Amino acid sequence: MKCASLRWLAVLFVVAALPGCEKPRTAEKGEEMNVEAGNTDKNGDKPDFEVRKTDEEWRKELTPEQYYIMRDKGTEAPHTGRYNEYKGHGVFRCAACGNVIFSGDQKFESACGWPAFSTPANADSVRTAPDDSHGMVRTEVVCDKCGAHLGHVFNDGPPPTGLRYCINSGALVLDEKTDEEPQE
Repeated sequence: MKCASLRWLAVLFVVAALPGCEKPRTAEKGEEMNVEAGNTDKNGDKPDFEVRKTDEEWRKELTPEQYYIMRDKGTEAPHTGRYNEYKGHGVFRCAACGNVIFSGDQKFESACGWPAFSTPANADSVRTAPDDSHGMVRTEVVCDKCGAHLGHVFNDGPPPTGLRYCINSGALVLDEKTDEEPQE
Protein backbone atom coordinates (compact mmCIF):
# COMPACT_ATOMS: atom_id res chain seq x y z
CA MET A 1 0.00 0.00 0.00
CA LYS A 2 2.88 2.38 0.76
CA CYS A 3 4.33 1.88 -2.74
CA ALA A 4 1.04 2.81 -4.41
CA SER A 5 0.77 5.96 -2.30
CA LEU A 6 4.35 6.92 -3.08
CA ARG A 7 3.74 6.41 -6.81
CA TRP A 8 0.71 8.73 -6.74
CA LEU A 9 2.69 11.30 -4.80
CA ALA A 10 5.47 11.11 -7.41
CA VAL A 11 2.95 11.53 -10.26
CA LEU A 12 1.44 14.58 -8.57
CA PHE A 13 4.90 16.07 -8.07
CA VAL A 14 5.83 15.58 -11.74
CA VAL A 15 2.55 17.07 -12.99
CA ALA A 16 2.94 20.09 -10.71
CA ALA A 17 6.48 20.63 -11.97
CA LEU A 18 5.60 20.73 -15.69
CA PRO A 19 6.78 24.06 -17.15
CA GLY A 20 4.06 26.48 -18.21
CA CYS A 21 1.31 24.39 -16.63
CA GLU A 22 1.39 25.90 -13.20
CA LYS A 23 -1.78 27.38 -11.83
CA PRO A 24 -2.31 30.73 -13.57
CA ARG A 25 -2.08 33.95 -11.63
CA THR A 26 -5.61 34.98 -10.76
CA ALA A 27 -7.07 38.03 -9.10
CA GLU A 28 -7.53 38.03 -5.36
CA LYS A 29 -10.99 38.86 -3.97
CA GLY A 30 -11.63 42.52 -4.74
CA GLU A 31 -8.42 42.90 -6.78
CA GLU A 32 -8.62 44.33 -10.29
CA MET A 33 -6.56 42.63 -12.97
CA ASN A 34 -4.36 44.86 -15.13
CA VAL A 35 -6.60 44.39 -18.14
CA GLU A 36 -7.09 47.38 -20.39
CA ALA A 37 -8.82 46.06 -23.51
CA GLY A 38 -12.56 45.71 -23.21
CA ASN A 39 -13.01 46.60 -19.55
CA THR A 40 -15.73 45.32 -17.29
CA ASP A 41 -19.38 46.23 -17.58
CA LYS A 42 -20.16 49.70 -16.30
CA ASN A 43 -22.02 49.89 -12.98
CA GLY A 44 -22.72 46.15 -13.03
CA ASP A 45 -25.39 46.65 -15.70
CA LYS A 46 -26.29 43.88 -18.11
CA PRO A 47 -24.16 44.58 -21.19
CA ASP A 48 -25.63 45.59 -24.52
CA PHE A 49 -24.36 43.64 -27.50
CA GLU A 50 -24.81 44.47 -31.17
CA VAL A 51 -25.68 40.86 -32.03
CA ARG A 52 -28.61 39.49 -30.02
CA LYS A 53 -30.21 36.11 -30.60
CA THR A 54 -32.49 33.79 -28.72
CA ASP A 55 -31.16 30.64 -27.13
CA GLU A 56 -32.93 28.64 -29.87
CA GLU A 57 -31.20 30.68 -32.61
CA TRP A 58 -27.77 30.15 -31.00
CA ARG A 59 -28.43 26.39 -30.74
CA LYS A 60 -29.26 26.24 -34.46
CA GLU A 61 -26.20 28.23 -35.56
CA LEU A 62 -23.49 26.85 -33.30
CA THR A 63 -22.15 23.31 -33.08
CA PRO A 64 -22.82 21.56 -29.75
CA GLU A 65 -19.17 22.19 -28.72
CA GLN A 66 -19.38 25.88 -29.68
CA TYR A 67 -22.67 26.28 -27.81
CA TYR A 68 -21.18 24.65 -24.71
CA ILE A 69 -18.16 26.97 -24.78
CA MET A 70 -19.70 30.22 -25.99
CA ARG A 71 -23.17 30.20 -24.41
CA ASP A 72 -22.76 27.87 -21.39
CA LYS A 73 -19.30 29.29 -20.58
CA GLY A 74 -17.70 25.87 -20.87
CA THR A 75 -14.06 25.02 -21.50
CA GLU A 76 -12.59 22.56 -23.96
CA ALA A 77 -10.14 20.00 -22.61
CA PRO A 78 -6.52 21.26 -22.54
CA HIS A 79 -4.30 20.41 -25.52
CA THR A 80 -7.29 19.38 -27.67
CA GLY A 81 -8.17 22.61 -29.50
CA ARG A 82 -7.32 22.94 -33.19
CA TYR A 83 -5.51 26.29 -32.72
CA ASN A 84 -3.49 25.40 -29.63
CA GLU A 85 -0.30 24.80 -31.63
CA TYR A 86 -1.08 27.01 -34.65
CA LYS A 87 1.87 29.26 -35.55
CA GLY A 88 0.72 30.99 -38.75
CA HIS A 89 -0.65 34.41 -39.57
CA GLY A 90 -4.15 35.72 -40.14
CA VAL A 91 -6.88 36.82 -37.79
CA PHE A 92 -9.01 34.87 -35.37
CA ARG A 93 -12.71 35.71 -35.49
CA CYS A 94 -15.49 34.97 -33.03
CA ALA A 95 -17.09 31.69 -34.15
CA ALA A 96 -20.53 33.06 -33.23
CA CYS A 97 -20.58 36.42 -35.02
CA GLY A 98 -17.38 36.84 -37.09
CA ASN A 99 -16.00 39.75 -35.05
CA VAL A 100 -12.20 40.03 -35.36
CA ILE A 101 -10.90 39.05 -31.92
CA PHE A 102 -7.15 38.29 -32.14
CA SER A 103 -4.31 38.54 -34.63
CA GLY A 104 -2.12 35.50 -35.27
CA ASP A 105 0.86 37.79 -34.73
CA GLN A 106 -0.13 38.19 -31.06
CA LYS A 107 -0.35 34.44 -30.42
CA PHE A 108 2.41 32.90 -28.32
CA GLU A 109 3.29 29.49 -26.88
CA SER A 110 2.25 29.41 -23.23
CA ALA A 111 2.17 25.62 -22.68
CA CYS A 112 -1.13 26.06 -20.83
CA GLY A 113 -3.10 23.85 -23.25
CA TRP A 114 -5.15 26.55 -24.97
CA PRO A 115 -4.32 29.20 -27.58
CA ALA A 116 -2.76 32.21 -25.85
CA PHE A 117 -2.59 35.80 -27.09
CA SER A 118 -0.88 38.83 -25.57
CA THR A 119 -3.47 41.37 -26.69
CA PRO A 120 -6.78 41.53 -28.60
CA ALA A 121 -6.80 42.63 -32.25
CA ASN A 122 -8.39 45.94 -31.26
CA ALA A 123 -9.28 47.66 -28.00
CA ASP A 124 -12.96 47.08 -28.81
CA SER A 125 -12.65 43.39 -29.76
CA VAL A 126 -13.44 41.99 -26.32
CA ARG A 127 -14.95 42.86 -22.97
CA THR A 128 -13.88 41.50 -19.63
CA ALA A 129 -15.81 40.76 -16.48
CA PRO A 130 -15.07 39.26 -13.07
CA ASP A 131 -15.66 35.50 -12.91
CA ASP A 132 -15.77 33.78 -9.53
CA SER A 133 -17.12 30.44 -10.76
CA HIS A 134 -15.55 27.11 -9.80
CA GLY A 135 -14.11 28.53 -6.58
CA MET A 136 -11.64 30.78 -8.43
CA VAL A 137 -11.41 34.52 -8.98
CA ARG A 138 -10.61 35.13 -12.66
CA THR A 139 -11.34 37.58 -15.43
CA GLU A 140 -13.65 36.31 -18.17
CA VAL A 141 -13.19 37.39 -21.80
CA VAL A 142 -16.26 37.77 -24.02
CA CYS A 143 -16.77 38.96 -27.60
CA ASP A 144 -17.62 42.65 -27.65
CA LYS A 145 -20.09 42.19 -30.51
CA CYS A 146 -22.20 39.20 -29.36
CA GLY A 147 -21.18 38.50 -25.75
CA ALA A 148 -19.97 34.96 -26.47
CA HIS A 149 -17.68 33.49 -23.81
CA LEU A 150 -14.17 33.11 -25.26
CA GLY A 151 -11.98 32.24 -22.26
CA HIS A 152 -10.09 34.12 -19.54
CA VAL A 153 -7.23 36.60 -19.23
CA PHE A 154 -4.39 36.31 -16.72
CA ASN A 155 -1.50 38.57 -15.62
CA ASP A 156 1.23 36.07 -16.45
CA GLY A 157 1.86 36.80 -20.14
CA PRO A 158 4.91 38.12 -21.96
CA PRO A 159 6.02 41.76 -22.22
CA PRO A 160 5.00 44.35 -23.12
CA THR A 161 1.40 43.70 -21.94
CA GLY A 162 2.10 41.02 -19.34
CA LEU A 163 -1.28 39.50 -20.25
CA ARG A 164 -2.22 36.00 -21.37
CA TYR A 165 -5.57 35.73 -23.08
CA CYS A 166 -6.26 32.01 -22.68
CA ILE A 167 -8.93 31.29 -25.32
CA ASN A 168 -10.90 28.20 -26.34
CA SER A 169 -10.21 27.10 -29.94
CA GLY A 170 -13.90 26.22 -30.26
CA ALA A 171 -14.78 29.90 -29.84
CA LEU A 172 -12.56 30.94 -32.75
CA VAL A 173 -12.50 30.73 -36.54
CA LEU A 174 -9.20 31.40 -38.30
CA ASP A 175 -9.13 33.67 -41.35
CA GLU A 176 -5.70 32.98 -42.87
CA LYS A 177 -6.33 34.96 -46.08
CA THR A 178 -6.15 38.39 -44.52
CA ASP A 179 -2.82 40.19 -44.43
CA GLU A 180 -4.17 43.61 -43.56
CA GLU A 181 -4.62 44.98 -40.08
CA PRO A 182 -7.92 43.99 -38.45
CA GLN A 183 -10.43 46.79 -39.02
CA GLU A 184 -13.44 45.71 -36.96
